[in-house]
Amino acid sequence: MAYEDDDQSFEALFSQAESNSITFEPQNVTDLMSTSSNRDFSRYVEEQENSVGKPKMIGCIPEVDLNIKEFRPIEKYFNEEPNQIYDDPSYYKKCLTGEGQSSQRLHGLLVKYLNCQDKKDKTVYRQQIVTAYWEFLRTLAPKMASTGIPDCKRMAMRFGILLPSLATPEQKTMFAKSIDRNNTYEPVLYMDEWIKSIALGHMKPSATDEAPVKGGNKGPGAEQARLQQLKSKNSGKIQTSESLLNAKESERQTLEAQVKNRMEELFVHESVIGFEPHKAPYTDLQRKMFSDITNLFRSLQKVDKELTNYLNDFKEAKGIEDSLNAKSGEIVEEVSVGKEEILGEMNTLRQMQKMTCGRQGNQFPVFTREFFHCIDKFTGFRENVIRELQWIESIDPQCFCRIHKNIPHRIVPYTLLVPSYGDSGFCWEPFDRFNRLSSRGRICIPMYPRDLKTACLTAVADLRWQVAKEKASFDWMSDGLTGHYYQYLEEHKMKGDIKQFFIDDYILWMTKEANGTQKLDKEVRAIFWRYIPFPQELKEELKKRSLAYAELFQRDINRSMSDGY
Repeated sequence: MAYEDDDQSFEALFSQAESNSITFEPQNVTDLMSTSSNRDFSRYVEEQENSVGKPKMIGCIPEVDLNIKEFRPIEKYFNEEPNQIYDDPSYYKKCLTGEGQSSQRLHGLLVKYLNCQDKKDKTVYRQQIVTAYWEFLRTLAPKMASTGIPDCKRMAMRFGILLPSLATPEQKTMFAKSIDRNNTYEPVLYMDEWIKSIALGHMKPSATDEAPVKGGNKGPGAEQARLQQLKSKNSGKIQTSESLLNAKESERQTLEAQVKNRMEELFVHESVIGFEPHKAPYTDLQRKMFSDITNLFRSLQKVDKELTNYLNDFKEAKGIEDSLNAKSGEIVEEVSVGKEEILGEMNTLRQMQKMTCGRQGNQFPVFTREFFHCIDKFTGFRENVIRELQWIESIDPQCFCRIHKNIPHRIVPYTLLVPSYGDSGFCWEPFDRFNRLSSRGRICIPMYPRDLKTACLTAVADLRWQVAKEKASFDWMSDGLTGHYYQYLEEHKMKGDIKQFFIDDYILWMTKEANGTQKLDKEVRAIFWRYIPFPQELKEELKKRSLAYAELFQRDINRSMSDGY
């Protein structure tokens, strides 16, 4: 493919490629990181706290709020006026300046790749660029917590845009109009925001199978991270206890209303005809109310006992929150994790990027019009991904819910948008292993897939499977969603990746069966109908369209009338 280079800085650097003598201005990483007082973050948090009906923001991440039941409507997908960042003639040079040997190696390989005419040599250079670019991102990662980092470096990590001239004018305009800040109040993050949040202790590093380093980070930064972890766990206790408290208060209110109604009926006496003003004795129906009221009082006593326990738990959690807030207020916010942890997270992100592409996929990390074939509405920008997740939740209302004491808790997972040409999203972890109750899971979605809806569906399907499997624990092959699906595969002697079978069937369930088009086997449809139910309105509509759905709808009625539902 021929590239028409319109970047003046690239032409200037091109002439120096053969000698490999590019001189970049040195930049002190320590000085850059020390500017991380995060004035912008503090102001941003204050703005969010003053907003009514919105979750509290920690940096660019919203706290878990169990009172939120759905995604907020997206008010704006793109800015009206484009940012001029990609029109800067020195964009490329600013990106590479101060990044040492990694930037020089990347530049040399990129020049060879773009000038190469031989297909085999170009393939070799392309593979070498993959490694060189991730080494370049590793040098950028510790600086992401700084408020003084140039925007071009953030965009190189966020969108993979290293050289703007590799994009068409229309593509540059599209990216220039993308919304920079997280105004959605959802935990959907670009890669630079992800690294920044981890560096500041707003998020824990992603879980891996590697053994933790002993005697790791110490000092105020480590203490800040520890306090943030305690606050996260305690926040889950507050949300859960308050949710249970609200449920018991509602139950008490219902019982009290029943007692009040029966008492009022009990106090009504008709006059005895011919013997006025004497009143008649209790009727048989009123006498029956004595036992009813007694049973209601017993129920109220039980509810009051449970309510007292939940209230004490809530008070205790609020007290811990006040104590943690007081301690964290004494610590000046800084880069709270060590460089090793940040670089370790970058290694994890590279693995995530590979997983979105698959073994045979295109892992090229630099944005180029050669591989990009999306339109603006179906590129993995934050607002577009939230739109797709909102659509998924409208058909599968329980996709982000976890049940605790028969109460569903809606917890949207952290969603990483990685600049990748892959087509599959996936779940990295269903929840924090130390806080299964209220912690967010982690899913990853590629930004430049052929079909954004399918990429989001695969991620949610993977999340669904892993949450159900963890819930069933060692009974996962015999109980619940995973158990029934596994038994179906065993009965039909189907060999292969069980989870991949499930993901493929989930996509059909959401895209075909939800519209009344029967594509799944009868057994799978019955499993999904029970464990991945559609909204009641959709169920009632589907039962009118096919006998298969009408039969499943009748099974719901039968189960609801039995004790085993």
